[in-house]
Amino acid sequence: TDLGPLDILSEVVHAGGLARGMRVFQVQGVRGFQLAASQPRTLSFPASRLFIHCDCFPEEFSIIVTLRVLSIPAKRNEYVFTLMAEESPGMLVGLRYASNKLHFLFWSQEHTASWQTHVTFPNISLSDNQWHTLILAVSGKSFSLTVDCSTPKDKVMETPFPASLSVKRASFYLGNRRRRKGMFTGLLRQLVLLPGADATPRICTAMNFKVATLSVPTVLQDLPAKPASNEVLKYPYETDTKVTLGSRPPCTKQEKAQLWFNASQRGLYLCNGTAWISLLEVKKRLDYVEEYQNLATNSETMDVEVFTIPKVGLFAATANRYTPPGSAIYKWTDGKFVPYQNIPTYQAQSWKYFTIGKKIFLAVANFEQNDRGQEFSVIYKWSRRKEKFIAYQRITTHSARDWEAFVIEGEAFLAVVNHREGNNHNIDSVIYRWNPRTGLFETNQTIPTSGAYDWEFFTIGPYSFLAVANTFNGTSTKIYSHIYIWLSGSFQLFQSILTFGAADWEVFRIRDRVFLAVANSHSYDSGMPAPSNFYAIKSSIYELNITAQMFVKFQDLLTYSALDWEFFSVGDDSFLVVANSFDGFTFSVNSIIYRWQGYEGFVAAHHLPTVGCRDWEAFHTAEGSYLLYSSAKEPLSKVLKLKTT
Repeated sequence: TDLGPLDILSEVVHAGGLARGMRVFQVQGVRGFQLAASQPRTLSFPASRLFIHCDCFPEEFSIIVTLRVLSIPAKRNEYVFTLMAEESPGMLVGLRYASNKLHFLFWSQEHTASWQTHVTFPNISLSDNQWHTLILAVSGKSFSLTVDCSTPKDKVMETPFPASLSVKRASFYLGNRRRRKGMFTGLLRQLVLLPGADATPRICTAMNFKVATLSVPTVLQDLPAKPASNEVLKYPYETDTKVTLGSRPPCTKQEKAQLWFNASQRGLYLCNGTAWISLLEVKKRLDYVEEYQNLATNSETMDVEVFTIPKVGLFAATANRYTPPGSAIYKWTDGKFVPYQNIPTYQAQSWKYFTIGKKIFLAVANFEQNDRGQEFSVIYKWSRRKEKFIAYQRITTHSARDWEAFVIEGEAFLAVVNHREGNNHNIDSVIYRWNPRTGLFETNQTIPTSGAYDWEFFTIGPYSFLAVANTFNGTSTKIYSHIYIWLSGSFQLFQSILTFGAADWEVFRIRDRVFLAVANSHSYDSGMPAPSNFYAIKSSIYELNITAQMFVKFQDLLTYSALDWEFFSVGDDSFLVVANSFDGFTFSVNSIIYRWQGYEGFVAAHHLPTVGCRDWEAFHTAEGSYLLYSSAKEPLSKVLKLKTT
C-alpha cells in the first residue's frame, strides 16, 4: 500500500522518442496519444517493468484513465489496455468500452477457471469527443467507477478480484488486446495504476475534473518553452485545428478549437465552444457608458429578465408593479426594445426564463392576490405557432419574490422564494421538480426562509449549490443567509453567512476563482438603537476557499440599500455593477460599476445616475454590449451602451 502511482503510458515512451505507432495530438488545449492499429505488439511492454519486487497484480488498486473517445458504432468495443499472458491467448486484466458502457475484465483461476469475469457499468457516455477522467477502484468484490469526479457508480460482484494474480511472463498492451480488432481509436492522456488505494480523493481536487492528473508522461504535459533557434521540439505534436473562410460560421462544442478567418475585417478568431474569440485584434476595453434608450414601462419595474429565443430574437421581460396594465415583454428590433406582449400580473417581482428540452418557459413571481383573492405565480410557455407566451401552470405562492431554474443530474427544477404569509416572514420556500410524465412541476423539497428575496443556483465541479438571501425575520434584518449543497437527492445546509437585509446573491468566476457577492439593503433591529443611516451599509464579496471548503470574505464595498449585483466582462476585463436604490434621503443615487483590479479587488470605475434602481441586466448584440436597469420608483427603465476602445 506504500507504492506510488505506476504510470503505464510512460513505459511506452522511450528515451529517444515515442514507440512506433504513437503520435502526440492536441485537442481543446490538451495533449494525448493517438495509437496506430497496424502494429499492436509495438505498443506493449513486460509487466515486470512495473512489478519489480513482486510478480503479483495488486489485490486492491485504482486505475486512472484520461481519454477522449470518438463516436463509435453501437456494437463495437474498444480496449483501453489489457494485461495478457504471453504463453496463452487469455486476458488477465482489461478495460474496454462500448458506445454507452464500460467493461472491466479479469481472470480468476480460483473462482472462474477458464472464464473471465465482466464488471459492466451501463449508461457511461464517453463518445462525445470530450476529455473525461475515469477512476476505477477495486477491492475484493467491490468495484466503483467515478467519471469526471461525479457520484461514484458502485458494483458488488459474486467473484472477487483475485488475491494473487500472477503476472509472470505477462505483458501490458496499450489500446489493444494483441490484435487489431478492438483497437483504441481515441486519444489517451493518462493511464495509471495506483496500488492499495482509492485514487478519488487524490484526483478530485482540481477545478477541471475532466482532465484531472495523477501522473502524465512528460511529452503530454504543458507546452514546452520556445526552443532555441537551433533546436526542434523533441516530441512534435499535431492538432485537429482547421481554418474556415467566409461569413461567420457556427461556434459550438463541435467547432471548439477551430479557427475562422474573416477576410473582410482581416481578423482571425478561435472558437471556445460558445463564441468566436479574436486572436489578432486588440482586446476591447471599457471606456465610458452612454445613455442609449429610455424604455417607457407600464409602471415601476421591480426586475428585468433579458433572454434570447433561438431563431426568434432577443427579448426583455419587465416585472411591473401595477395591474392593470400588468407586465410587458419587449423585443429587440432595429437596435431598440419595442413592446411585444402584455401579460396580466399582480405586483410582479421577477421573471425567470428557462428551457426544458425544446420547451421554452417564462415564470413570473406575483407578490399580491388577484381580483378573486387568489394568490399564485404563473409559468408561461412559448407557443411557436402563436409566437406568444401562453399561461401553462399556476403555482400557489406567498408574496413570491423570485424564481430560480436549474438542472441537476439531468432533472429540471424550479425554486420559488416565498417572502411572507400575512405578517409572518418565517415561512417555507419551495423547490419544485419537473415531472416529464405529467409535464408539470411538483413539490420536491421545502426550505425554511425568513423574508427571503432571492435564490442563486451555481455549480462548482460536480457539486450543485443553492444560496438564499434572507432579508427580515420579523424583528431584524441582521440574520443569516444560507448556502445549500445538493447531496443524496436533496439540498442540505452547507454554510451560513451573516447578512443585513440581503436582497441578492450573484455568483461569478474570474479565471479559476469563484466569488459570491451579496447585496445588503438595510440594517434594522427592533431591539437595538437605530443607526445613523439604515441604508448606507457595506455589501460583501466572498471567495471560495478550496482548502477550507467554504466561502470566506474577500472584500466589503459601501452601498446604499443595494438590491442587485450584475457581473459582466468587456474584453479581458471583469466588472460588477451594483443597484443602489436609496441613501436614506433620496432615491436619486449613483449606482456604481466596479472594475476588477486583481490584488486590489474591485475598484469603483464609473458612477451612473439612477432613480430607485432595482435591477441590472447585461446583454450583447451584434451592435455591441449594453446594460439595462429597472427603476422601482418611476415607469422608466434605461438601456446604457458600453463604449469601448
